[in-house]
Amino acid sequence: MTSTDQQPFLSIRDLKVHFSTEDGIVKAVDGLSFDLAKGQTLGIVGESGSGKSVTNLTILGLHDRDRTAIDGEILLDGQELLNASEKELERLRGNKMSMIFQDALASLSPYHTIGTQIGETYRKHTGVSKAEARKRAIEMLRRVGIPQPDMRVDDYPHQFSGGMRQRAMIAMALVCDPELLIADEPTTALDVTVQAQIMDLLKDLQQEFGTAIIFITHDLGVIADIADDVLVMYGGRCVERGTKREVLTSPQHPYTLGLLNSMPDLHGPVDVELSPIPGSPPSLLNPPSGCRFHPRCAFADKVAGNLCSTERPMLEIVAGRGSACHLTADQKRELFAHYAELQRH
Repeated sequence: MTSTDQQPFLSIRDLKVHFSTEDGIVKAVDGLSFDLAKGQTLGIVGESGSGKSVTNLTILGLHDRDRTAIDGEILLDGQELLNASEKELERLRGNKMSMIFQDALASLSPYHTIGTQIGETYRKHTGVSKAEARKRAIEMLRRVGIPQPDMRVDDYPHQFSGGMRQRAMIAMALVCDPELLIADEPTTALDVTVQAQIMDLLKDLQQEFGTAIIFITHDLGVIADIADDVLVMYGGRCVERGTKREVLTSPQHPYTLGLLNSMPDLHGPVDVELSPIPGSPPSLLNPPSGCRFHPRCAFADKVAGNLCSTERPMLEIVAGRGSACHLTADQKRELFAHYAELQRH
């Protein structure tokens, strides 16, 4: 992670989240560890099914306890969450930690006004009157850039545009000044102009409140705009970690390189073909042995002894930087530079 004197506000150690299904056990998260300090933004990136959202729903305790087996440790400001009661988690959700979901229209109730929904969240955790809650809702709508908030507070979600609904969701998530904000692809359904406005809003609010943010996305372009540090997930595991600059300019894992090479370069020639990663993400019911990326990896044959298909590579983090890959450091530098050069031509 980014070098800082701060102690981690959120600390996750060897988290495993497995679901029971009719077809077997789904290993959605399989040994994940990371830290996050206050005022920092961690971008978690990966394809659908990589374990990003499951990780963060588990932090909030929003999982089916009857069908989910969880192991490891989640510490929020020193408090263990995995053993916390539902009553204690309800107290923490919205108050100390909160989440912005991808689909604001599906997350907001169509039967209640925007102001009522924001105000009820505030009342639940503070016990203030309805009048005070309404005043707070107007204040939050103003903070997130909703015009005429004293009038729009009485509107229903369908009366808001997509961008305004997402702003209202952010207002609801921040109404109790949480210290941890989890944003689960909050800009995916928005056009690029509104997306940029939402990103700027999150950065401004983080600066104002000192909030720790986990930003989940499949888009490395978004990560480049908002994150301090990046965690790349594949098949329920972390395959690479580092600062934003390190990961985006000098990837250490073939999967990260594949993600970068599948992105269009806004500053390059328009006729350059993109290079999608071949194959499909692994089934977490029956994941590949060894490195879970090896069936799709362009470099697996460069490693001696079939290690990629037989032995799980360990994630070794040194000064916040590392990757889970059997390639040597020299191989990574040589092959990745060559591969990146091929993609540019």
